[in-house]
Amino acid sequence: MKIENLVLYAIDLRLFDGELNTNTTGDSGLTTEMKTFYSDYLIEMADAKLVHHQFGQKKPIPKNGGKTVEFRKYDPLPKITTELSEGITPNGQKLTVVPVTTTVKQYGGYVALTDILLMTAIDNNLAQATKLLGSQAGRTLDTLTREVLNGGTNVQYANGAVSTRNELTKDHKLTVDCIRRAARNLKVMNAEPIDDSFVAIIHPDCAYDLMSDPDWKYPHQYKDTEHLYNGEIGKVAGVRFVETTEAKVFADSGANGIDVYSTLVLGDNA
Repeated sequence: MKIENLVLYAIDLRLFDGELNTNTTGDSGLTTEMKTFYSDYLIEMADAKLVHHQFGQKKPIPKNGGKTVEFRKYDPLPKITTELSEGITPNGQKLTVVPVTTTVKQYGGYVALTDILLMTAIDNNLAQATKLLGSQAGRTLDTLTREVLNGGTNVQYANGAVSTRNELTKDHKLTVDCIRRAARNLKVMNAEPIDDSFVAIIHPDCAYDLMSDPDWKYPHQYKDTEHLYNGEIGKVAGVRFVETTEAKVFADSGANGIDVYSTLVLGDNA
């Protein structure tokens, strides 16, 4: 049997090490190499659902027709509870016409772009400016309509436990009973439903408190999609709900400076 001698050689590999001076992306000398890649994909702007304008009354003014629109309504005649006397003609009654006027107001804005910018900029700023101006116009009109709709004096605070806005606390949440009482008040004032139901414009934070109620119905349970309002999310207590983040919020107006959310319940001619 032949036995070979086994010899191990240890080689110091670091004997030939030098300074590698590895180039990295953080080196100041390579700053100009680190370019920003511009994607041609533009991030879409998140816009709110604009729902108020669909419930406002729109009336055109003809050219050269002035700036003020006058609407009129007749006061109802009182009930006659006294019987007529035979052969005697009763006194005639007076009609009362009440004018309701509103004045046209102008709002607008623009974006000025130079021809050099349009020719040299990486993005199509003209198209984007047009889109942004359209969004601005829509949000402006929706807010103006919202402020008018919320300008009424028939106000109901939560469950009726308080009588002013600054008494409201975080414990005063919107409930189905609150909605029932609001609908009842509209009925008492002889307000007509809009397309078979009253309509409420509600903020998502308030809608959250209602949607867990067992009586809550989703749109597909009571209406076909062709006849839904823009932003409609459901129905309860005879009221259809339209949701938007643009619902009226009275900032810092509650107890301890909390925000107060307004749920606007509408009827026809209310």
